[in-house]
Amino acid sequence: MMATREKTIKHLNEKKTVDVLIIGAGINGIGTFRDLALNGVDVLMVDRGDFCSGTSATSSHMAHGGIRYLENGEFRLVQEAVRERNRMIMNAPHLVKPLPTTIPIFKFWSGLLNAPLKFLNLLDRPSERGAFVIKFGLMMYDSFTSKQKTVPTHQFHGRTKSLELFPKINSEIQYTATYFDGQILSPERYSVELTIDGANEGDHAKALNYVSVVGFKNKEVVLRDEVTKKEFSVRTKLIINAAGPWIDPVNKAIGITGKYVGGTKGSHLVIDHPEIRKAIRDNEIFFENKDGRIVLIFPFYDKLIVGTTDLPIDDPDSARCTPDEEKYFFEMVSRVFPSLKLDKKNIVFRFSGVRPLEYQHAKTTGQITRDHSIREDVISGIPVYSLVGGKWTSYRAFSEQVADKAMALLGMTRKANTESLGIGGGKNLPKNDTEVKEYIAAVAKNTGVAKNIIAALFSRYGTLCEKIALKVKEVGDKPLKSLQDWQVGEVEYLIESEKAVHIEDILVRRSTLAWLGKAKKATVEEIADIFARMHKWSASEKKAEINRTYTELKDLHGVDL
Repeated sequence: MMATREKTIKHLNEKKTVDVLIIGAGINGIGTFRDLALNGVDVLMVDRGDFCSGTSATSSHMAHGGIRYLENGEFRLVQEAVRERNRMIMNAPHLVKPLPTTIPIFKFWSGLLNAPLKFLNLLDRPSERGAFVIKFGLMMYDSFTSKQKTVPTHQFHGRTKSLELFPKINSEIQYTATYFDGQILSPERYSVELTIDGANEGDHAKALNYVSVVGFKNKEVVLRDEVTKKEFSVRTKLIINAAGPWIDPVNKAIGITGKYVGGTKGSHLVIDHPEIRKAIRDNEIFFENKDGRIVLIFPFYDKLIVGTTDLPIDDPDSARCTPDEEKYFFEMVSRVFPSLKLDKKNIVFRFSGVRPLEYQHAKTTGQITRDHSIREDVISGIPVYSLVGGKWTSYRAFSEQVADKAMALLGMTRKANTESLGIGGGKNLPKNDTEVKEYIAAVAKNTGVAKNIIAALFSRYGTLCEKIALKVKEVGDKPLKSLQDWQVGEVEYLIESEKAVHIEDILVRRSTLAWLGKAKKATVEEIADIFARMHKWSASEKKAEINRTYTELKDLHGVDL
C-alpha cells in the first residue's frame, strides 16, 4: 500500500535525497514514475495539485492514433500512437475500450491537395476532407495496426446505408466511414491506478500530491506541502520537469530561463441529451467543422462529451470553458444532427485545459506538432529534462524513452518494461460475461460481501474491487444515503489507499460522480463527514472543505451546488 503523505514527507525530511525528482503528476510524469519505480530507481514525484488534475484530466477521453496527423506527414507519431492505443486497450481493459468512430462525409474529392499545400506552407486552414482523402487515410491507418488485430479495420458506407444506421444524421450526408480507436472511460482513474502501481513497487518510489516547487537553494529543490504549508528540501541527481503547460514557470522557479511550451486551450462539455445519445448509438462522431477544426461527439456512459476547441492561451491557470465555446459546440452538433437541439440546460459538466505543445510559430494551432521531445538543461550541475509535448495515447512510449535516458545517466540498466504490463484493476480482468459472473461470485464468497455490491465495485474498479470489498467488509454494509450503490467503506478506501486529500479528489478524479451529474449537495456533505472522521477535522475545517468543493466545482466545471 502507498505510504501516507505524512509518513512520506517525514521520511524525506530525514533522508533529504532522491536520485530522481519528477515535477508534475500528469500522465507523462506518472508514466515515467511508474517505469523508473519498476526498475528500482529511487524516485520522488510531486504535483502542486492532485494526481492527474491538470492537462491530463482535460483530454477528450480518447486513446487514438491521430489519423488527422497523417496529413501533416507525422507518420512516425501516428504509427507509435496506434501501437500504444492497442497496448492501452490490452493493459487497462477495465478503463480503455475499443470505440467505433464514425466520420460523416459530405463531399468526394475535397481536401485532395491539403497535404502537399501544407508541406509547401501555402495552406493556413484545410479545406473539407472528402471521401477519397478519408478512404486513403483510413487504409494507411489500418496498415499501422493490422498485425496486432486489437480492433477491426474500417468500413465505408454510402448515403442509403449511412441514413439507415444513423436516421437522425444530416440528410445531406454522402458517405460515412467507421473505424476503431479507443475510449478512456476515466483518464483520472487510469492515472491514479498507474501511480499506485508505481508506489507499490517499494520504498524507493514515492508520490506526493499537493506539493509544489517554490525554489532552488544550495543545490536543493525547495518544496512546499500545500496541505500544511510547511516547506522542505531535497537533493537530487536528476530533475524531470513533467509539468505540462507549466514547464516554463517551473523551470523559472529553479533558475532556468527559456520558452519550451506554447499551449493551446481545448474545452469540452458533458451533455445530458438522451435523443442525441441514442442517435450516435455507441459511436463517436468525429468530423470537421466549418472552420476546419476537427471536433467530436463522444459517448460517455449515458451522457455525451462534446468537444473540442483549439485556441491560443498565455496563462494555463485561466483555462475555462467560455459561453462562446458553448455556442460553438451547440452549432457544431446541429450541423450533424440538425433536428436535435442543444442548450445550456443540457450541460452537466464543463472542462477545459491546455495542451503542452512545443513552442512553434505556426499559421494555425492545428499545424503545431503533437509529437514529444526532451529538452535538456543544467542547474548547479544537476541535469534537468523538460518533457515537451506528447499525446495521452503515446505516454507509455514517451515515458520509456525518458526512463531509459534517466537510467543511463544514473549508470543503471533496464530490468523490466511496461509494454505488456497490466494496470491497476485491469490486471487479470475477466474476458467475457460468463467469466465476470464467476469472478463476482468468487469475490463475494471470499470477502463475505453481497454480490450486488461486488458487481458495482467491479464496474468502477475492475479487479481492484476485491481489495475495496475487504474494506467494505471491515466497515460493514453501509451505503451512502445520497448514493445507494456507493459504500462508506469504498470512500474510506479511496481516502486511505489512493491519497485523496480533498472532497473533489473523490468526486472528480477517483470517480466520475461529478462528471455524470451525481455530485449533489448531500453527497458532498456525506463524503465530508467521512473525511472529517478519518482526518479528525474540526467543524470549521469540515465547513471550509465543503465550501472549497463548491467553489472548485463551480469555478472549474460550471457545477453550481
